[in-house]
Amino acid sequence: MRKRERAVIAVERLERLYPEAICSLVYTDAFQLLIATRLSAQCTDKRVNMVTPALFAEFPDAKSMGEAKLSRVEELIKTCGLYKTKAKDLIAIGKEITERFGGKVPDNIEELVSLPGVGRKTANLVCGDIYGKPAVVTDTHFIRLCNRLSLVETTNPLSVETQMRKLLPPEKSNDFCHRTVLFGRDICTARKAHCENCVLADICPKKI
Repeated sequence: MRKRERAVIAVERLERLYPEAICSLVYTDAFQLLIATRLSAQCTDKRVNMVTPALFAEFPDAKSMGEAKLSRVEELIKTCGLYKTKAKDLIAIGKEITERFGGKVPDNIEELVSLPGVGRKTANLVCGDIYGKPAVVTDTHFIRLCNRLSLVETTNPLSVETQMRKLLPPEKSNDFCHRTVLFGRDICTARKAHCENCVLADICPKKI
């Protein structure tokens, strides 16, 4: 079975298993998703969702975030870990979006990754979830599943993204990434692949 065929089957089966492919971060607009995703680095989405309501109540948009006092942002996000670096990035992101992009979050990866602390994973998520563009979000679960299915043989996020863009149907790629997160938490976990409960077992080379 060729890689593309295996990828398409995986997309279809996870679509049936998880009909609702949604991001686990809570947000209402592009700015909030961008900030929440930056906070999620080395932090659980559950923890981020506990922190962002108070953060966005005080700093709901790029302009207000760009004008925020560093000490106050640090205080609000302290439980997210790496809060000092993250706080600086959040304020800098607010300033740059306001000054360079007229207060609007960019809709392309090139401009998004030019923002402080924003990598391709975050940029892809914003492009996919907010702007409806084909996106490949290289979450750790996504990378693990793609390797176990022998769709890729690398853990380098950029290499995984580049290769998977060639294999996945563009219109389904973003939702597939969300589904692999759910699947990676439920079945194909980092500690153990529960092959006995896996809907992909018959097409998985690692299982075969």
